[in-house]
Amino acid sequence: MTCHSSESIENERRSEPVSRVVESDQSRIAAAMRDLKKTGWYWGSLTANEAKEILQDASEGTFLVRDSSQRDYLFTISAMTSAGPTNLRIEYKDGKFKLDSVMLVKPKLKQFDSVVHLVEHYVLLSRTTWKGSVGDPLTPPNGTVQLLLTRPVYAVTPSLQHLCRISINKATKRVQELPLPNRLKDYLSDYMYHV
Repeated sequence: MTCHSSESIENERRSEPVSRVVESDQSRIAAAMRDLKKTGWYWGSLTANEAKEILQDASEGTFLVRDSSQRDYLFTISAMTSAGPTNLRIEYKDGKFKLDSVMLVKPKLKQFDSVVHLVEHYVLLSRTTWKGSVGDPLTPPNGTVQLLLTRPVYAVTPSLQHLCRISINKATKRVQELPLPNRLKDYLSDYMYHV
């Protein structure tokens, strides 16, 4: 029979929820990494200067996702704006991903379960904003540059299968109802994003 002091039992109880949170965070981040690696536009440990060089001659709205060079952040979106290449950090907090921003805007920013969901949201938002603009891209009234995410830069050329999967997922949310073999339905369901 083992005897534990009340202090050691209390310490175990306190550390239990923390370990679950850490485990949950690790599994969410691991899932986010798996999804990101499937995209083709995740570049890994690319530096800000290397990203700038890649985007230098790209059109506005072209973007890529890379590892953040700042320790407090996991990922960064590097994108071409009307003022040139820029970087947006992606914050991970309380199991959710969101764009880093100034304190006044931060509470209003939408949060996502994965980085790919976050990027997909802003790509769809940018495409509707871009289509709604006449002539030059819309610029906020205070003179700041509007960020558009419209076209990813691929680190590797995506396979035809992956591009078809994206097209099918754009066309329907009912993949399981399609008259396809189960193996193909599983492949389509493995990456349900539109980007």
